[in-house]
Amino acid sequence: MVGWISWLASSRYRQRLWAHASLARVGMARTLASVGHAGCMVAELPRLWFGRPVRVGWEGAAHIEAAHAHGRGIVFLTPHMGSFEVTAQAYAERFGQHHPITVLFRPPRQSWLQDLVARARRRPGLHTAPTTLAGVKQLIKALKAGETVGLLPDQVPPQGQGVWAPFFGRPAYTMTLSARLVHASGAVPLLAWGERLGWGRGYLVHIRPFDLAGPEGLPVDAVAAAARINAAMEQLIAECPQQYLWSYNRYKQPA
Repeated sequence: MVGWISWLASSRYRQRLWAHASLARVGMARTLASVGHAGCMVAELPRLWFGRPVRVGWEGAAHIEAAHAHGRGIVFLTPHMGSFEVTAQAYAERFGQHHPITVLFRPPRQSWLQDLVARARRRPGLHTAPTTLAGVKQLIKALKAGETVGLLPDQVPPQGQGVWAPFFGRPAYTMTLSARLVHASGAVPLLAWGERLGWGRGYLVHIRPFDLAGPEGLPVDAVAAAARINAAMEQLIAECPQQYLWSYNRYKQPA
């Protein structure tokens, strides 16, 4: 209901959602289903932040265990899809005791909301890093210690911190940080997203190897690496387009 109220209240919201879903050739039924899932994403936050732990299943956790067995850090690449909060929380609960996860996030502008979000996300095995130079240093330090980092590579970065690369056939300003973290630390890039299951059955965390988009690995060239990461995000989104946040302003000019 929250999602549909937002849909009805904003013509800009509707136009952006239809335009982005059309680029990806998503059918009408799945596009309309994404409206409800966007509302679920908002409505589930109080429970995820302040309530009892939710039921979580795993698919592909062996990729995480293999990286840990070789003593390598992990960079989780997660699109604006499903539940971002669940993915990090589930990892922290299962693996965080020995291999904590640090999640990159953009702090809210309101100071009272910053404190609220920080308290809500603070839990054993789960740390947060702001989108600042200090935050980037925190991520690199964690990866070199064999820990895990999570970020949203389809989030539009500020001017000078990204490159233009195709995303569903249209140029999108894409962060270079994710590739730089992998190259600087020797970490293993993995694709991850938390599927929202119906009828209160909880969530299913999916883990995919990065070579889902091809066997060549992650290029050193920034533009080529951004294009490969966007291609990997596209394939991940194709698994469940109804849970992707199509209304996110992916193609905006960077600030």
